[in-house]
Amino acid sequence: MFDAKTVLKSIPDLPGVYRMINSADEVIYVGKALNLKKRVSSYFQKNIPSPRTRMMVSQIARIETTVTGSEAEALLLENNLIKSLMPRYNVVFRDDKSYPYIMLSGDRFPRLAFHRGSQQKPHQYYGPFPSALAVRESIQLLQKVFKLRTCENTVFSNRSRPCLQHQIDRCTAPCVDFISEDDYKRDVSHAAMFLEGKEQQVLDDLSEKMMEAAEQQEYELAAVYRDRIQSLRQVQQRQFVTDFRSGDADVVACVIEHGAVCVNLVMIRGGRHLGDRSFFPKNAEGCDEASALMAFLEQHYLDRPVPPLIITGVALEDSEVLEALLTEQTRRKVQISAYAGGDRRVWLKMAQTNAEIALRQHLAQKATQETRLEALREALELPESTQRIECFDISHTMGEATVASCVVFDKGAMQNSEYRRYNIEGITPGDDYAAMRDALTRRYKKIAAGEGKVPDVIFIDGGKGQLGIAEQVMMEVGLPGVILLGIAKGEERKPGLEQLFFPDREEPLRVPADNPGLHLLQQIRDEAHRFAITGHRGRRAKARTHSSLEDIDGVGAKRRQKLLVRFGGLAGVRNASIDELAQVEGISETLAQKIYEELH
Repeated sequence: MFDAKTVLKSIPDLPGVYRMINSADEVIYVGKALNLKKRVSSYFQKNIPSPRTRMMVSQIARIETTVTGSEAEALLLENNLIKSLMPRYNVVFRDDKSYPYIMLSGDRFPRLAFHRGSQQKPHQYYGPFPSALAVRESIQLLQKVFKLRTCENTVFSNRSRPCLQHQIDRCTAPCVDFISEDDYKRDVSHAAMFLEGKEQQVLDDLSEKMMEAAEQQEYELAAVYRDRIQSLRQVQQRQFVTDFRSGDADVVACVIEHGAVCVNLVMIRGGRHLGDRSFFPKNAEGCDEASALMAFLEQHYLDRPVPPLIITGVALEDSEVLEALLTEQTRRKVQISAYAGGDRRVWLKMAQTNAEIALRQHLAQKATQETRLEALREALELPESTQRIECFDISHTMGEATVASCVVFDKGAMQNSEYRRYNIEGITPGDDYAAMRDALTRRYKKIAAGEGKVPDVIFIDGGKGQLGIAEQVMMEVGLPGVILLGIAKGEERKPGLEQLFFPDREEPLRVPADNPGLHLLQQIRDEAHRFAITGHRGRRAKARTHSSLEDIDGVGAKRRQKLLVRFGGLAGVRNASIDELAQVEGISETLAQKIYEELH
């Protein structure tokens, strides 16, 4: 029996993090406080207004605390614990994807490119952008106005005539010297200034060039500058924000309907509206707008780029602590403002409208998925409690680089963060049965040991053979009660003709092509196939770009390069004799002997 009075006596009057833990030893809530004793004591008052909080308190079996040096340190620890533990009563925003950027490469003729991930010199990066779509739209716009190349270097260096991008007036074709290096660099400079928000400087420069061309009676060139100016002015009218013309800001709005929560983020960089993005938190039932917004700000900005101004439109409790932490993190002043007057009101209203539309679409999609799941339960005679479905697929090319995928459908949606891939080694190439056994064993041995959730149903992309393997594995790992189903593609592999195999039935079942449950099954199966094939292609590409020379001791990058240049590639090195290898600078007779033996 939990004794609150005894526990509260041992909690210090210091800043830190507290964790509420239930009788099953699960952390159900994580919180931070400037004064741990006062904050934790507030949960055990007689009149707690929130039903959600009352429910959480009724499940507490024990409380753990961690003292920190300051409330800011507590905020960092709280954020890390929420993301790793995902407690039942914390509002959790889970988004593992990094923001995309526009890259201007450091090549002699720089190219425009989409970029996500770590940044490297000498390339230049602009952003972040809220979505991949926003990046691609901006790249198309920059192509239209500044006509920079977007092709890969391998394509660029091997062109003998202009490509289609030049034909449709989206590139000046530096690959075939249709533009001088200086003129191209000027276009790159204009594009960079535009991305930095210095559009007026670009317009002034283009206007000056247009007048110079006109005075020299180069009317075609003057017309080119005129068209660019007109295009830039159209972009200004569509994208630039009056109130933020000289700076960066994020506008964040929250909408709550039917117990569901949506937070919409509008990003403004360099005075340009880059687009928006909607987020749907987990465990948000019963929370209010302010607590949802505060949870978003704490979880979103502590490990991502932060603008100097964040507009919420709703006053947030303890926002000063987050402001101070973000200011220290970015080494410049960061302001979280609830003021929404003037043009800010317009942008906040737009963010709220975006959130409303996104939430309605989300709810409609969720209702559709629930209808499909119910139809699937009925068609396959599954228990009413069926919620979590896992599906496996195998991908390889003639046995090369075999990869197994596992995708998860739960809570009415595909759970991308729970997907897993398994690189398959030590089997006969092309043996799908052995690959399936390996993947299933690796996954469910851990789950049987308590390291994950047991699914209600496991779908295997395959027929009776693969299903038999799955049965054996589940018996071996100690999970015989999980429902197993095999999915075999029908005649001519057409959608709608799938055959479903059950362990206890001789004949396969065929669900009508117009059944919503079959559509859900196809969606899950196709996602497993996509995830497997993506992993397989990546693994295969990595294997094919790996040089056998890299595995030979004594052959570093410089010697490897000299060998490849001398013999024209790995095949030439393999065909060379020991004497020929020894003639390469830096290769002794002993090392040549070793290289020859390793390659043969």
